[in-house]
Amino acid sequence: MKITTHFGRLAAVALFAGAAGGCVSTTDIDAINGQLADIQKQLLQLQTQASSKDELASLQSSLGKQMEQVLQSEATLKVQVDALSAEIERLQSKLEDTNFRLSQLSQQIATTNQELKTFRSEYRLAAPEAPPVDPNAPPGTAPPVTPGTTPTDPQALYQSAYNDYLRGNYPLAQLAFEEYLANFPETDLADNATYWIGECLYRQGKYRPAIAQYDKLAKEFPKSDKLPSALLKRGYALLELGERPAGIVDLQRVLRDYPSSDEANVARDRLKALGVDSKR
Repeated sequence: MKITTHFGRLAAVALFAGAAGGCVSTTDIDAINGQLADIQKQLLQLQTQASSKDELASLQSSLGKQMEQVLQSEATLKVQVDALSAEIERLQSKLEDTNFRLSQLSQQIATTNQELKTFRSEYRLAAPEAPPVDPNAPPGTAPPVTPGTTPTDPQALYQSAYNDYLRGNYPLAQLAFEEYLANFPETDLADNATYWIGECLYRQGKYRPAIAQYDKLAKEFPKSDKLPSALLKRGYALLELGERPAGIVDLQRVLRDYPSSDEANVARDRLKALGVDSKR
């Protein structure tokens, strides 16, 4: 360093002055030595300060590297968090879709159970009693035909129409039910036949005529036990036509007018699937 060189020159001057002989006194030499000591002290301080600056620069460099690593880690973590969030959203969407499908399946099961229950009750009403079998008849002998059991017999005609419905032959079942009403409009199953015509139309996607048939049932048979089912399916038909508000009103009417019925449970599940509060 320049300070060290300067210190060396001062020392040489002092030695030269001593060698020059007797002009310089002891006091002068002590003064020079004192100055040299001060200079040396200042030199040590400067060296210490220089060392501190180097350490500071090294510390700053280290902090800079650490900060860079932190920023890199933060960027990596952000990418991982974004990926995790996207995965969570995907799973949540999949879960919502699964819940919706389960809700639809539950509605289908409830509707099927209701139709099965209706079939059992109607089968008991419409099925003709089996004729007695002669115990003395030889094996393989067919039982005698009951008089009056012909295609125009109300019970046989009704059961034939209903069997066609169960097999999915909706146009044929519709014609048979219409024939039943044309020939036997005053029977106990007339209201049921009216309802099943509406069901045949609904199954064929003829929602507007089906609604008209459900309305006909309510008008001509105001005390029919088929009214809850007709009102439920009327709401379904309106929903299929895109008339959501009117369909929701019908489903809510099922809950209000027939709260203890099986149809009320089906209507409640459908309203829930539509995101509508069934308690309103």
